[in-house]
Amino acid sequence: MKTYSQKSSEIKREWYIIDASTMPLGKLAVIIADKLMGKSKVTYTPHTDNGDYVIVINAKDIQVTGNKMTDKSYYRHSGFPGGIKELSLAEVIEKDPAHAIREAVKGMLPKNKLAADRMARLRIFAGNEHTHAAQNPKEIK
Repeated sequence: MKTYSQKSSEIKREWYIIDASTMPLGKLAVIIADKLMGKSKVTYTPHTDNGDYVIVINAKDIQVTGNKMTDKSYYRHSGFPGGIKELSLAEVIEKDPAHAIREAVKGMLPKNKLAADRMARLRIFAGNEHTHAAQNPKEIK
């Protein structure tokens, strides 16, 4: 039996919607990364980007376990000496709730040339409404 290798012309992408308020941030990021990579499909091929589109709603209501709301830190640096900035998870959610989910999913994806295209298929909304109703997304429980 020969090994199947999917071609880019054979890719069929689907749309999925997931509610961020139903599970912790880490488990949510694993499910999203799995759908973006296409690992849940039988036609998964590592060198081909055959993942699906994922819509995340209720990003402002994400859950975490333990003391991560205060203890988890996000860093950025301006490039100048002493230019490091630190924000806790609670501050990041208050400022931009999509950023916390985006960073968690980005950390779960392989660091290669396909990562940027996979992240482009992730749509995150702070509230319950989204603008992709025409795509008829399937709900992930």
